[in-house]
Amino acid sequence: MRILIAEDEPVSRRRLEAALERWGYEAVVTRDGMEAWRAFQEGDPPSLAILDWIMPGMDGIEVCQRVRTASENPAYLILLTTKGLKENIIEGLEAGADDYLTKPFDFEELHARIKVGIRVIHLQTALAARVREVEEALLQVKRLQGLLPICCYCKKIRDDTNYWQQVEHYIADHSEAQFSHGICPECFNRVVKSQLGKLEEGRGRGDQWR
Repeated sequence: MRILIAEDEPVSRRRLEAALERWGYEAVVTRDGMEAWRAFQEGDPPSLAILDWIMPGMDGIEVCQRVRTASENPAYLILLTTKGLKENIIEGLEAGADDYLTKPFDFEELHARIKVGIRVIHLQTALAARVREVEEALLQVKRLQGLLPICCYCKKIRDDTNYWQQVEHYIADHSEAQFSHGICPECFNRVVKSQLGKLEEGRGRGDQWR
């Protein structure tokens, strides 16, 4: 798990970095809000961030707002600040923060909150994957409900790539349906019974020759 740190105070920044490394995380260290925002705009942004509220240039509140409004990354954001009033907490959460920790804080409490954030990230990832599966399933159903070109002689279906294939192959490729083969009464009387009659007739001729 890659965790971003945005902290302008060198000693606090180094303590956070050391703690994350001790807990087994990869720390992405930034010194202010602008650096943090640039890290979120990269190709592989961190999934969790610890942001100091008060920083030069761009503070933690603005970073939260930008991540929520301009980034597709559903990062879990934890704000660190000396502001502990109820209105400060509300302001931070409304800006897009997922959690809030007041300085001076206990590092074990921070670790526990990070674990909560990781669980949330995993749930969001699993949910997004499930949504994609449902959307794909609905797309397959929609394809099956569309107009399908079918040969009036052999009953093969033409797919989207202009390839003709058996009906059961097409449906199996576009759904989870499986097929077993049988013989309907009409085909039994028209095909199988006729073939059995011819077979019996052939056996009769063979008996006559013997």
